[in-house]
Amino acid sequence: MEGVQFILEGATELFTQYGFKTITMDDIARKVGISKKTLYQHFANKNEVVREAVAWYKSIITNHCCAAMEEAENAIEAMVRIMGIFDQINRKMNPTAMLELERFFSDTYKEFKESMLEKDVERVKENIEQGIKEELYRAEVDPEFMARYRMELSMIMYHPNLLVNDRQDMQFVGHQISEHFLYGIMTAKGEKLYKKYKDKYSKQVSKL
Repeated sequence: MEGVQFILEGATELFTQYGFKTITMDDIARKVGISKKTLYQHFANKNEVVREAVAWYKSIITNHCCAAMEEAENAIEAMVRIMGIFDQINRKMNPTAMLELERFFSDTYKEFKESMLEKDVERVKENIEQGIKEELYRAEVDPEFMARYRMELSMIMYHPNLLVNDRQDMQFVGHQISEHFLYGIMTAKGEKLYKKYKDKYSKQVSKL
């Protein structure tokens, strides 16, 4: 399993940096320092590498986000810490990667979206419900709808749009979208806490 994880780590680094279309099995083998024959002993083809790499990387991100939410003092701190995590992810992400995943590896993309609906939306919903109880988010906010809305917003910059025009914009656009969403649901009390946590966590260094 350790060998497989090492391959997935290398493949993920290539996919996030260069996208999914152009990376070959030869590229992956060279990246992790093994022969292509050894690579094929673990994975039948590139499609399988992509599927396993996407699932593995998403589980890593989910675990980091869940840990951030569990360790946070309140709903605002949880969201700000998660914003810091995604700042680091978007800094390294090729803006064409998600679009290529959807176009050329549609089954894996479908699994990725289904996982978002089953797990990520629920986590955001729980955060919103917590924030409402803490009087940090507005009471009239619909947690279910806003959780789905938030996840859809997070996908905007990974598709052709007017916001992202080069790789340097990914982190900026993602952060602006997250901040705009928060200001749309926070109370005055929540805004004060947001300003308190912003400087601390927006500059955090992630291991992702």
